[in-house]
Amino acid sequence: MKKEEFIEQEGSEFPGKSYVEHLLRHVFEDQRDYLFTDMFKIHRAHVVMLTEQNIIPQSEAKVMLQGIENVSKTDYRSLQYDPHFEDLFFMMEQKISEEIGSDLAGKIHIARSRNDMGVAMYRMVLRKHILQLIGSSLQVGEALLEQANRHKHTVMTAYTHTQPAQPTTLGHYLLAIHDVLSRDVDRLWSAYRCVNRSPLGAAALSTTGFPINRNRVRELLGFQELVENSYDAIAAGDYLIETATSVLSLMTNAGRWIQDFLLQATREFSVIRVADPYVQISSIMPQKRNPVSIEHSRSLASSSVGEALSAIQMIHNTPFGDIVDTEDDLQPHLYRSYEKANRVMHLMHAVIRTMTVNEELVTKRARTSCITITELADVLAREKHVPFRLSHKIASIIAKTCTSQNKELHELSVEEVNEMIAHVYPAQVSQKDWEAITCPNEFVKRRKVQGGPNPQEVSRMITLRDQQLNEAINKLCTEKERLRAAAEQLDRAVKNIIEDTV
Repeated sequence: MKKEEFIEQEGSEFPGKSYVEHLLRHVFEDQRDYLFTDMFKIHRAHVVMLTEQNIIPQSEAKVMLQGIENVSKTDYRSLQYDPHFEDLFFMMEQKISEEIGSDLAGKIHIARSRNDMGVAMYRMVLRKHILQLIGSSLQVGEALLEQANRHKHTVMTAYTHTQPAQPTTLGHYLLAIHDVLSRDVDRLWSAYRCVNRSPLGAAALSTTGFPINRNRVRELLGFQELVENSYDAIAAGDYLIETATSVLSLMTNAGRWIQDFLLQATREFSVIRVADPYVQISSIMPQKRNPVSIEHSRSLASSSVGEALSAIQMIHNTPFGDIVDTEDDLQPHLYRSYEKANRVMHLMHAVIRTMTVNEELVTKRARTSCITITELADVLAREKHVPFRLSHKIASIIAKTCTSQNKELHELSVEEVNEMIAHVYPAQVSQKDWEAITCPNEFVKRRKVQGGPNPQEVSRMITLRDQQLNEAINKLCTEKERLRAAAEQLDRAVKNIIEDTV
């Protein structure tokens, strides 16, 4: 195709056909699906503030707000891209113009820019996603604590470098996962505080000559603070980076323990049994119980990480200012990252709540692989006053003997053990000592240092975590209530102007 023919096909004015088909249409659909509701909230709050500041008369504001209310009732799902409008904002401005006339519709944009308005919409959408993910993460935390409490006496093998290491309890292990998740929730709250700040009033980047009240708009839209410096409000993308890194951390951490769950659900391990509603039977092998809920969770977690990394990469090395890299092309990556993370949390919440544990099998395994041998070294050093390096050497000799003889530790007689000890150091252990050393339950019981697997210590930690979880749930409810109250305040302010009761 020749250049002239291409231009004829594309058009000679903005927007060209390729720009429409491969950018504007996609941007419009994302804006429609994510930004519509918050766009109209911003319209309403801005007009209320302009009225209260006597920048526009109440008589005009009444008509403007009524028109905004009418157009806001549009079923946004029915909206389709129209090449006559660059994006959703201009389409809605036209619809408002049809309601109230172009002059009044234009006044809605007094002392405002697409720049500060766009950032405000993004922040409002992101804060909803963050709160939703905090809620679903707290549900998982609650399920973990419930199972940890149920299994604080369930002794199991813990692994290091994928090899059997020492006894612990399933409760201790699940509590560790809970604690990582709790820190991830803290990171989400940190992102929320960064996101929930209003850029409105910054306009293009240098504020406005009109006597606006930035804090009034902030209040009506439920933002907790202002992004005070107007250049910062438009130029900075750190709220996007923090939003991305918090979900990135959550899903990376979750992916690790989800992988553990998938391994523990295998027939070979048979530690956990996933409940029937969350397994899939093979189409050809009816004996199989495929733990697809965990598999999908792992896959979704990886996909969520990918979306978050895409957002970070899009910001990297961009100019410090208003730039499309941080706007409509980037935002959906974060929305999708949070949506997928939320699905992961809901799926794993269901799995954890309903799973059962093969307690007999895990306890039996804890008596294998010489995993209590470090207690022999400790007993020799602590009670028999053997130098620790020598006690460790003795433990190593005995472990190697078990391996070479294909025996478990408890299958060695105390006489055999004492003979090996005597070759290194003049000390002995009693039958009672040896039985305790080879008992995984006793091993766990003795680990009562703060944070250890001793059931009483685990119980203490669970009680504390329960209190912290309740505080976190209350915090989430309080914030949701605060946002609801702000929305009601905005509704009242709009109603008062429309009904001439200001």
